[in-house]
Amino acid sequence: MILITGHVILTPEHRERMIALGAEHSARSRGEAGCLAHHCHVDVENPDRLVFVEEWESADAVRAHFAVPASGAFVAEMRRLSPEPPVIRIYAAEDITAKLMG
Repeated sequence: MILITGHVILTPEHRERMIALGAEHSARSRGEAGCLAHHCHVDVENPDRLVFVEEWESADAVRAHFAVPASGAFVAEMRRLSPEPPVIRIYAAEDITAKLMG
């Protein structure tokens, strides 16, 4: 499994637009092949930060996701609206819930 985390800083003048864009991007992404989960959240400790958490079946699914024109347009728009570049981290992950929780 591939786990992706990321965030973007919201600005007062673009806050609602950026949240709407994040929600639209997550909803669209959940319909893509290989997407197990894709959500955006306003950080409760920093309400000016929009956080993304994604789970994908494989690196190939992530590559396909990044190749979708709407994904590139989303990142470009967030870059334009935010005072800081978006942050993204991509991890290869193993679900060990059963091992730890019995």
